[in-house]
Amino acid sequence: MTQRRILYIGGTGVISTSCVARSLALGDDVTVLNRGHGSRPLPDGARSLVADVRDPGSVRAALGDAEFDAVAEFVAFTPEHVATDVELFEGRTGQYVFISSASAYQKPPSRLPIRESTPLRNPFWEYSRNKIACEDLLVAAYRERGFPATIVRPSHTYDHTLLPTMGHWTDVARMREGKPVVVHGDGTSLWTLTHAEDFAVGFAGLLANPRTVGEAFTLTGTHAPTWNQVYTWLADAAGVSDVELVHVASESVAAFRPDLGPGLVGDKAHSAVFDCTAVRELVPDFRTTITFDEGARRILAHYDAHPELQVVDGELDAAFDAMVAWARSAGR
Repeated sequence: MTQRRILYIGGTGVISTSCVARSLALGDDVTVLNRGHGSRPLPDGARSLVADVRDPGSVRAALGDAEFDAVAEFVAFTPEHVATDVELFEGRTGQYVFISSASAYQKPPSRLPIRESTPLRNPFWEYSRNKIACEDLLVAAYRERGFPATIVRPSHTYDHTLLPTMGHWTDVARMREGKPVVVHGDGTSLWTLTHAEDFAVGFAGLLANPRTVGEAFTLTGTHAPTWNQVYTWLADAAGVSDVELVHVASESVAAFRPDLGPGLVGDKAHSAVFDCTAVRELVPDFRTTITFDEGARRILAHYDAHPELQVVDGELDAAFDAMVAWARSAGR
């Protein structure tokens, strides 16, 4: 097999770090372009290019005349970002892979499972609307002049560094202190959680595949526990055997903390179960191997080994106390 030339833009984030590692494991020639001070070191074998992706001139200077079989873009969030990429990479890559978001799918969904044909519409979250606008630009570029775009829509993807609950470490601290923990809604909605190592298998398998050009792919696992189960597994991993979960409607959480509203009402408040048949047809090895009971243990092991990461948000902690008091006074 000819060695594939892959360019990752970003390459040191929660998702992209695992993808870079997977591409290297497959024997790809991997280059990572970022500002040179990512949150994680690049693995052995990856070539580094230093440039500011928001400065097209610096990117052109860093790339020179290099061409790629695939460019994987992990740090584009607005149509302006994508338009710049199209100008930069048209004619120098066989595939441009845009990381969109499963939150772009219709909210609330009219039916489950969610698949590629589900409409894209999210009136609640600007982040999702921007991703939809990025997709629209790429679809137009593909239709009008054959720009080799592939769209990938992950849902909630995590690794050992990322707590998936709305309070992050503050939730764990509350559990360990014996304080009640706020869960949005009634805790019974289904939520798909995908470990980054599993995601990477599907993602790397789509790269430089001509059958993916012009297509969009839902790329999540098949593991969809309830939020009550997510919090309970997290408590178990934290060594807490009897956690008290207090349920507060997402809209009420947003009233106490408006910053949490878009991500809840526009995403996590709704059951999210996905059909990933399209990816599995092209990447048969893609499947869920790490469920969140194991994921939670990895997260707590990492945080317990790094006490400097155990940061409690005092304002959020106080807001949770207020939500608990309100819910109890209302008999919820």
